Amino acid sequence: NRSWNCGAEGDTDDEGVLRLRARQMRNFVATLMLSQGVPMISHGDEFARTQRGNNNAYCQDNELSWVRWPEGQGEGAGEDEELLEFVRAMAALRRDHPVFRRRRFFHGRPVEGTHDELSDIAWFTPEGKEMAQRDWDSARASALTVFLNGNAISEPGQRGERITDDSFLLMFNAAPKALDFVVPVDHGRQWQVVVDTARDRPLAAGSGRKVRAGDRLTLEDRSMTVLQRPA
Repeated sequence: NRSWNCGAEGDTDDEGVLRLRARQMRNFVATLMLSQGVPMISHGDEFARTQRGNNNAYCQDNELSWVRWPEGQGEGAGEDEELLEFVRAMAALRRDHPVFRRRRFFHGRPVEGTHDELSDIAWFTPEGKEMAQRDWDSARASALTVFLNGNAISEPGQRGERITDDSFLLMFNAAPKALDFVVPVDHGRQWQVVVDTARDRPLAAGSGRKVRAGDRLTLEDRSMTVLQRPA
């Protein structure tokens, strides 16, 4: 197991630790829901059922492993309700965009037949430069950007039709300090922020900041931001 208590062991009333723990939950939910393949969500993950860090609680027939299901509207209000709202938003984003639900592996290059010169996936440093081998090999690397090309989905739809979607930039900052990210050039002129895990609640539709290629975005420490470009 590889885990971290965010600065305090067990229950705590330290506001900084609690905020960081909540942010890490949002980071993991967003990473999972926007990854390819079937999201493996355990019952209760959506409202912060943590088992207090015990991932092997098969022999714990007590409050450690029990699920406290909300009994009615308003039940579990507070941080757990905020996480549930965020999980719903991530599930909706995944449902609405087939670029997150591809049935075939990425090619890592332009896809024949899509008439798009951009690769179906690309990886960038925070400076907006496409990653080289030395960047992958760097032991100090703690941030990157992933480009998902909605115009380069190789598999057809259920009726043989071509699938097209919006494109996305997924920016990850795992560093313990805020970092500036440059929006890559040549991969779309204008983008809009649709996810920011540094926020307690999901962004309302259309309310995120709009940025252009070459602009800088500051990501808070240990946070993730998602940008969307219309097809």
